[in-house]
Amino acid sequence: MSRRVVRQSKFRHVFGQAAKADQAYEDIRVSKVTWDSSFCAVNPKFLAIIVEAGGGGAFIVLPLAKTGRVDKNFPLVTGHTAPVLDIDWCPHNDNVIASASDDTTIMVWQIPDYTPMRNITEPIITLEGHSKRVGILSWHPTARNVLLSAGGDSVIIIWNVGTGEVLLSLDDMHPDVIHSVCWNSNGSLLATTCKDKTLRIIDPRKGQVVAERFAAHEGMRPMRAVFTRQGHIFTTGFTRMSQRELGLWDPNNFEEPVALQEMDTSNGVLLPFYDPDSSIVYLCGKGDSSIRYFEITDEPPFVHYLNTFSSKEPQRGMGFMPKRGLDVSKCEIARFYKLHERKCEPIIMTVPRKSDLFQDDLYPDTPGPEPALEADEWLAGQDAEPVLISLRDGYVPPKHRELRVTKRNILDVRPPSGPRRSQSASDAPLSVRSAPLHSGPIYISPLPPLSYTASLSSAPAAAHPGDAAGGDQGPPRASAGPGAAHHGSGEHAVRAGGRH
Repeated sequence: MSRRVVRQSKFRHVFGQAAKADQAYEDIRVSKVTWDSSFCAVNPKFLAIIVEAGGGGAFIVLPLAKTGRVDKNFPLVTGHTAPVLDIDWCPHNDNVIASASDDTTIMVWQIPDYTPMRNITEPIITLEGHSKRVGILSWHPTARNVLLSAGGDSVIIIWNVGTGEVLLSLDDMHPDVIHSVCWNSNGSLLATTCKDKTLRIIDPRKGQVVAERFAAHEGMRPMRAVFTRQGHIFTTGFTRMSQRELGLWDPNNFEEPVALQEMDTSNGVLLPFYDPDSSIVYLCGKGDSSIRYFEITDEPPFVHYLNTFSSKEPQRGMGFMPKRGLDVSKCEIARFYKLHERKCEPIIMTVPRKSDLFQDDLYPDTPGPEPALEADEWLAGQDAEPVLISLRDGYVPPKHRELRVTKRNILDVRPPSGPRRSQSASDAPLSVRSAPLHSGPIYISPLPPLSYTASLSSAPAAAHPGDAAGGDQGPPRASAGPGAAHHGSGEHAVRAGGRH
């Protein structure tokens, strides 16, 4: 008689628990847009949720401490002319968030630490480069101000938000709609999934596909992929019989999966949230009422089922708190923000421990808010691992830091948004009425100083070439204007159009 050996793991007893009712965020009209994104983004200071809004797209940003019922007049972040499809907080500045919309634009916003009195309508910068809806956003994990966007036009664009310029554009990699994009830990590679059922590993700076696997999951429903700590690719998708499936792949050998497991039959796309510190992946399906979590190790079967958190209400979306925003004194290893139809509910994942001391094995050093590289350094070919911080004494978010945008590159590709330049002599009309332009010279008779009149053979002309079109002739000008030129004795001649 053989005894079953239980696998040893410090995460075997992780359990999930919904926060108390007074810790939830009530009366939020969560967006009903049909799009497979999480609709929620969270960091140690703010909670952002895409909401229903008339006349365009909007999302709401709440301080984490502002629990309870949300006032119906609470200020929103508005500016998009079509529904917002994805939002993502900058990992290096807790006050900066990017939003992508059906109106083909990406907007980057600065969120103040105080609660604004009215809607935030002016982004720091608007990024325009896609020709169809933009549904995926992802900040670079180690380089400052580097943002990736992917749209329905099958193009991936990597931006330098600090200048507004396009660093890289990958427009010939995908033949169809892109379903997901994920950076690896140091931001040197991308894992993408596409409607053509192909999983690709891309080096964005070389502009080439390093490895690819066709039909990693054979079903036609959308597939998702994330990098693991070991450098493997974890995927979720569907079988040919529409059963949900998860897989683990080695990019150096895409022929056979490291692991492949069927799960259940459901239509909801599984959104994977991976924690590299614990190597646990959490699977949240839109429309599901549960969160399944698995531990990924180097031992067969490589993907180990841990447990399932179940509740009564289906989820419309999910936010995942970065490790530095967790409460280490309660052995909290993950926190989710589950979106219902009218509220957001925190769900806390905890490892049961008797001691109140800091648990070194649960909290290794984790990526902090400081970037390891500048955008230009990364573009030039440098790679760097994230700058790590210790959570032993807890994490205190830094004070408000302003994102500075340098306009030098924006002005090269976009006209200035300020008032139009003043009309010059070269484009000023010669007549205040709708008369044809006179092709010959205009002769201005000499008069006493500071009093000049002009005569035109076919129609009355403005005495000053800078006069605005459409108005009546006013009093004489104090000077002949920039178009007057001296010719001969006592005569001033101006060529038609004011050019010499």
